[in-house]
Amino acid sequence: MSRLTLRARLTAIYGVLFLLAGMGLLAVTYLLMDANLDQQPVSGDVIMASSVREGVLPPDGATKTIVGVGAGPGMVARLESLTPAQRQVVEQKIEFAKEIQEASQQAALNSLLTWGGLALGGFAVAGVCVGWMVAGRTLRPIQQITATARRVADRSLHERIGLTGPHDELRELGDTFDDMLCRLDAAFDGQRRFVANASHELRTPLAINRTLLEVAMSRPDAPPQLRQLGDTLLAVNARHERLINGLLTLARSEQAPTERTPVDLADLATSVSEQFADEADAADIALTVDRAEAPTVGDAVLLERLTQNLVENAIHYNARGGWVAVRTVTEGAAVRITVANTGPVVPPYEVAGLFEPFRRLTDRVGSAKGTGLGLSIVRSVARAHGGEARLQPRPGGGLVVEVTLPTARHAARGLAVLGA
Repeated sequence: MSRLTLRARLTAIYGVLFLLAGMGLLAVTYLLMDANLDQQPVSGDVIMASSVREGVLPPDGATKTIVGVGAGPGMVARLESLTPAQRQVVEQKIEFAKEIQEASQQAALNSLLTWGGLALGGFAVAGVCVGWMVAGRTLRPIQQITATARRVADRSLHERIGLTGPHDELRELGDTFDDMLCRLDAAFDGQRRFVANASHELRTPLAINRTLLEVAMSRPDAPPQLRQLGDTLLAVNARHERLINGLLTLARSEQAPTERTPVDLADLATSVSEQFADEADAADIALTVDRAEAPTVGDAVLLERLTQNLVENAIHYNARGGWVAVRTVTEGAAVRITVANTGPVVPPYEVAGLFEPFRRLTDRVGSAKGTGLGLSIVRSVARAHGGEARLQPRPGGGLVVEVTLPTARHAARGLAVLGA
């Protein structure tokens, strides 16, 4: 019973209650009919008339003595005026009539149970069907709340349930859920605005620092120590700029894309692989692309950034002499881009945390290759486009990153829901 759905359990409860009510009604009807039949006496007029027709009683005697006589002791007392032979015949007829009446009563009660049971079974089946429909209608607001909650889980916090109808418990539940969504939506919007504004504010001083360092290093009389320090500071400044750009991209990718254009992941995979071909050659890494058409719809800039992060991470977190394989494919209603690489062995318990911002396999300050936002941006962009990103470690080392997005035919519908 616990494995059944709520609608099935409600239907079972309605059916059982309907069956119990029908059984109770049938039992009451049986008892009332039984009591009423027991109170029906044997008709003395019928018995005496039958005796007159058979010649057992004379017509005059029967008319004067028996008319109006009822069954029971009163009738027996009126029979005293008859002869012993006549009285014996009449008493036998009375007993026989009682037996016939009892048999008829029992047959009527049995027929009531039989046909009543059949009717009860039919109405029980009808009651289950009606209970199923009533339970579905009762649970319809809950299904609406559940559907909205699932869409909200896909980054659609601005959507509301908006239940209509009487102000009952379900309406109150829907309104409470809407209020919670309003507060969550405001909180997330505030967080995104803060990250975007802070990132914009930080870009200006970093640009000024880079300019000052470049001017100082370009002086003809700059000592070697100053040039060495300038190179170090420029590298640190560049890393900070990449971090801020990553934060801006992450804040932007948290929202549903406003620009939706046709994009082929195969073209993005080819273009990005060409961009990183020299870097892969310098690191002695074989970069291959297995492309098949994978059309989708979305923000081309964000999808290109997603592909860049996948390929760049696969190259940076690799080993000399290793390889990176990029593959695009269309399967049913989904398109998929998969990037696999060699590299250090990744413990399975570390995989889930790699999608978190600033998480790396190495320590946070020991890596100057990235900002720790690459895979976070990948997941955010994928979810904003109605898709999902998955990670799994390779047995020999490295990772397999798989991003699944809806096809161009299904993407417009999904993005419309996210942006509604």
